[in-house]
Amino acid sequence: MHPIRKLRESGHATSEQFAALLDENVVMHSPLLTKAILGRDAVAKTMAASSRNRDNPGEYVLERKLDENTTFLRWKGTIEGHEFESLELLTDGPDGLLQERTVAYRPFPALRIFREKQRAAVGDSVSADSWDYV
Repeated sequence: MHPIRKLRESGHATSEQFAALLDENVVMHSPLLTKAILGRDAVAKTMAASSRNRDNPGEYVLERKLDENTTFLRWKGTIEGHEFESLELLTDGPDGLLQERTVAYRPFPALRIFREKQRAAVGDSVSADSWDYV
C-alpha cells in the first residue's frame, strides 16, 4: 500500500503528516489550477485540505504499481452527498518520498464544489493567479 493512501485512509491527516512523505521539491498537477503546485509546504497543505474537504475518507478501489517508482490510485467517495472520484499517478524518488502527483477528478459538478472548498482552505499557499487564466 502506498504511504499516501495509508495516510489518507487513517483519517484526516495533517499537513505535517503529508509533509513527512513529500520530497522538498515535490510537484503537484491538479485540474483545479492553471499551474502546478510546487514545494513540500504548499503540496502538503493542499493534500491535507483535500482530505478534509470530502464527506468522508471514501475508499480506494484500485491501486497498481506501474513501475518501481510509479503508483496509480483510483478513489471513490462523496462531496456534499454527491459522487466524487479521483484518479492519480504518484511518482516516488529513490528515497521513497513523493516527487510528483498528478490527479484527475470526476464528475465536473462535484469538482466545482471541491474547487471552491479547496480555494477557501489553502489560502495564499497557492498563488491567486493559479486559480484562473488572466
